Amino acid sequence: MATVPCEVLPYCPGPGRAATVPGAAGRPLAAHQGAHGRRFWLRHAVLPGAAFAALAWAGARTGLDLALARAWAFDAAAGRFIGTGPGDWWARGLLHTGGGAAIRAAGVALLIIWLLARLRPALMPWRRAAAYALTAVVVGATLVGLLKATSNVDCPRVLEPFGGARPYVHLFADRSNALPQANCFPGGHSSSGFALFALYFALRDRHRRVARWALGLALAVGMVFAFGQEARGAHFLSHDVWSAAIMWFTGLALYAGPYRGRLWSDAPRRQAGEQTMTG
Repeated sequence: MATVPCEVLPYCPGPGRAATVPGAAGRPLAAHQGAHGRRFWLRHAVLPGAAFAALAWAGARTGLDLALARAWAFDAAAGRFIGTGPGDWWARGLLHTGGGAAIRAAGVALLIIWLLARLRPALMPWRRAAAYALTAVVVGATLVGLLKATSNVDCPRVLEPFGGARPYVHLFADRSNALPQANCFPGGHSSSGFALFALYFALRDRHRRVARWALGLALAVGMVFAFGQEARGAHFLSHDVWSAAIMWFTGLALYAGPYRGRLWSDAPRRQAGEQTMTG
């Protein structure tokens, strides 16, 4: 057993007190090692980064975006995207308008939890996690918005292959200055769904199983939102891949950086208790 200063732990038993943890002197707490060890970085940075790099390369250097859009999103016989005209009710009304309202409601709920935590002791353990999730959403959305304003990338629906007037230009390729300014990259609406990645990081050190469900929910909502927008001709697949990567790595950077994986004061105790019950 080793006694270490309270300030180096991801939880603190009390101001000015030390804590006793298993292992040799100076050895970090096992739960803290799990948040920053090789396995964590392999699963959360290396593998997602490799997948993103492969998809980003394909979107920028091949005809994958055009091929996929032609294969399922664009109805050549009708001369329109399937999420327009008769499909407008589900692509725009349900997934875009309704989905956006649901995500905003989730953001408001996080804000309420963060505000009420000072008034209700029962919510105090949630305050830091709620603050983290709100920060991740705001920072990620800001990055996506800045890129949309400066990237100068067209929406598929205005391009010649889909009946529009502008030529198709590969992602990040040189685009003529004579063309009107465009702001369709990355995908803004899908990023609001992928913003739920923040819930995974917020919950992983307290309720690991619930965190996995949150991760699945974020992937599902983000992909459904991406499907709806691609069906409307608002984005190519690569636009939404970049949105997913921005929201994921923003959440990861904040979790492992400023917050240092310490979102719950009692996370190590609860993790140990859950492992004992399920072991």
